[in-house]
Amino acid sequence: MKEIIKEFLRFRIILFYILLLYVLSSCSEKKEKAILEKEPITILVQPFKDMNSGDIELLVKEIKKVYPQVKELKPIDLPKNSYYQPRDRYRADSIISFLSKNTKKNFVTIGLTTKDISATKGNIKDFGILGLGFRPGTACIASSFRLNKENRNEQLFKVAIHELGHTQGLKHCPEKSCFMRDAEGKNLTNEETEFCKKCRQILINKNWKFR
Repeated sequence: MKEIIKEFLRFRIILFYILLLYVLSSCSEKKEKAILEKEPITILVQPFKDMNSGDIELLVKEIKKVYPQVKELKPIDLPKNSYYQPRDRYRADSIISFLSKNTKKNFVTIGLTTKDISATKGNIKDFGILGLGFRPGTACIASSFRLNKENRNEQLFKVAIHELGHTQGLKHCPEKSCFMRDAEGKNLTNEETEFCKKCRQILINKNWKFR
């Protein structure tokens, strides 16, 4: 009888250790998965052929100040299916769809163009915009078409960083000086100076670097 009890106890101890190893292994896998999900992204700057090389260079330089992991791609043609002939514009959602298909995991693509772009807004089928980015998303688009000539590059940076913010999950911000402010159909970039503390912290948690 004593031998049977000893065997039973030995069996329970072995079973306990097997279960413990399984739990530890499962936790380790979850931890590794969480680390992979937090892996820093790389921002791909995809200019279209209408962009000036000098403007692209300046924009890349500015983006690197807040997010150093940036790669500039060679200029390409705007996708033909994005052209909206009735208004001589390009549909922003179609451009984003095109860019997203070529964007791999842990990358985000920002398209740049000088052409007029548009999107559906409420009951307005074709509304002219500065940029567009889905929240969250893998691609976005910014246009210099509606920006001021005097400080066009500065404004384009603010539009680009706003749309990149959306891809990182940021909503529109009520702070008037924040880059994530809702444009409300206007060009309010001259009033924007930086990310507010709340938006900034969200980006810091996603490995953005601020000087």
